[in-house]
Amino acid sequence: MLRPVVFALSAFCSAAFAVDYPENTLDAGKVSAQAKPVILLGQGVSVGQQAPDFKVVDDSFTPVTLNDYKGQAVLISVVPSLDTGVCSIQTKHFNEKVAAQFPNITMLTISADLPFAQKRFCKAENIDKVVTLSDSVWHNFGENFGLMIKDMGLLTRAVFVLDAEHKIIYKQLVDNLSKEPDYAPVITKLKTL
Repeated sequence: MLRPVVFALSAFCSAAFAVDYPENTLDAGKVSAQAKPVILLGQGVSVGQQAPDFKVVDDSFTPVTLNDYKGQAVLISVVPSLDTGVCSIQTKHFNEKVAAQFPNITMLTISADLPFAQKRFCKAENIDKVVTLSDSVWHNFGENFGLMIKDMGLLTRAVFVLDAEHKIIYKQLVDNLSKEPDYAPVITKLKTL
């Protein structure tokens, strides 16, 4: 009985990403999955520019925007799906090893997972310092940051650091979906805030 529901959700997510988003030419050819390049959709962003605002939802489907963190430095960890090994490791790393070092920096994890799945994951893995947010409703974050993977319904793996004015001061687009980010330069950049 669960299989038709999963299929319906999968079809919904694929249909939602079928909207005619532009290709992210800024980051073209920079990401692969299983040794094949993937096409990223959306605008794409660069270090030095003002981070575009976005609209996502929390685990209660309450809308959240970047402006909700006005005046705060923000780390954004982007993962394809919390239910996969590398995404889980990445999220737990920021929650357990990075958030404690930088209590004055807001830490967000954004994925296209449904909020129900994010809530279950956070409870099971004791994620309590990183805020998980879902781009599953409007895909606004993925579009504005150029991180939607064409024909997959997922976001690519990335890390961004924004200063208190939300200027992008660090961007790491992980070149292979199966790899973790390089945490060392993220920590180095966070120390400058």
